[in-house]
Formats: sequence, structure tokens, C-alpha cells
Amino acid sequence: MLLLHGISCLIAKDGSMNIGGLQKVSLIDYPGKISAIIFTQGCNFRCPYCHNPQLVDPKLYRPCLFSKDILDFLAHRRGKLDAVTITGGEPTLQEDLIPLIQKIRKMGFAVKLDSNGSRPDVLAHLLKDKLLDFIALDIKAPLDKYSQVVKVQMDTGAIAQSVRLVIQSKIPQEFRTTVVKSMLTQKDILAIAKEIAGAKRYALQRFQPAQTLDPEFAGEQLFPEEELLKLKKQLEKMFPLVLIR
Repeated sequence: MLLLHGISCLIAKDGSMNIGGLQKVSLIDYPGKISAIIFTQGCNFRCPYCHNPQLVDPKLYRPCLFSKDILDFLAHRRGKLDAVTITGGEPTLQEDLIPLIQKIRKMGFAVKLDSNGSRPDVLAHLLKDKLLDFIALDIKAPLDKYSQVVKVQMDTGAIAQSVRLVIQSKIPQEFRTTVVKSMLTQKDILAIAKEIAGAKRYALQRFQPAQTLDPEFAGEQLFPEEELLKLKKQLEKMFPLVLIR
């Protein structure tokens, strides 16, 4: 997903939601539904291959969108949109994430959340209160390589806890990994697969070199297609559904 509207924000304009962009319609982000996409600004990871640097690098922040304007837009799209996807950045860092989701659901929209899994406390709250209809968890690396890939020191126990929460939940879900050749090997992907055992759906995402948080990754060599297909066959022995996108 690329950031299409609004770019990112310098300060929140209302409440504690930093909304950095809005994509008014997507046919591919929420499986089986037509959705809008809300992009939140701010992330606690610094993955060098990130393709939304405007949402991560403070030097690139621009004025936020108003939450009220987003909700007014959605109010006029009832009957035309099925759902809203909230992505980032990292949405679970936003103080008003839960109230925003509550308002969106009251309008009749399904809600999909994309998360890096670093805030299992927030995920637990959302799942307990049945505020999500779909959740996608980005798994960056095997747990023993996490800090190396995301470029910050972190407690990988939080990631493991988020994985358990999502697998144990009853809602539609997806685990996904962006396959960056210089950072992840086929062995790493298989290690990730073992750490998310029990997942119903695993997607391997091709690296997008158009724009990256670290400019050096704009010229990153892509994973050969034949390697991805071979890996997919191995993963299909472990998961009901494996995708390459």
C-alpha cells in the first residue's frame, strides 16, 4: 500500500489521532470488501525498506487530517464502502484509536487493522471488545533477528504475545512478511512460519523499491520469483492459505 492522500502530519489537529492520509477507495486491501484506508502517522520501528517514509520519519511530517473530516467523508460513503482499513505507521500507538474505531463501527463499516504487533495490550483490548472484523499482523523477521531488521531494540515477547492473541481470536486474520533479500533468507521465512504455527493465512509480500525509509534500499535486489514460488510450496504444507503479493 502506498500513501495517496494527505501525506503525514506535524501535529494532531483534533483529539489524539494523528491521521496522516486517506485513500478513499481500495478494492484489494480488505479481502472481499470495498474499503477506505486511513493512514496513521508515527511508528516505533525503523525498518529501512519501509515504503511509507512520510509516516515514519519526523522530518517528513506534514499537517494532519481532521478526524471529523474523515468521519464526515465516511458518513457520505455509506452503501458505497463496506469497510475501513486502519494502517500506518503503527495505528496502535495512537491514543484515540479505540474511540475512532468505535465511531466507525457505529456507522456500519467493518474495520480491518494492520499492525506490527508491538502493542499486544491494545490488540487484546480491541479483540476482547470485538471491535475488529479483520486483523493483519506484519511479522518482520524471526524473533531472534527482530532488532536487527526493525533497527530498534525491543522486547520480542510482545510480538510473540500478539501472534498468540491473533491466532486465538475468532476473526478473519492474516500474517504477512515483506521479503527483503538482503535482510531475510529462505531459512528465516521458514523460521517465521514455525513461530506463527496455527495461522490460517500467510502472505509473502514482494519488496517495493520505489521509495524507502533508507534511500539505499531503493536499489535493493528483489527476491527471484522462482525462489518465492519454491518457498510458497514449502509453506503450503504448514498453512491452509499462502499468498504471494
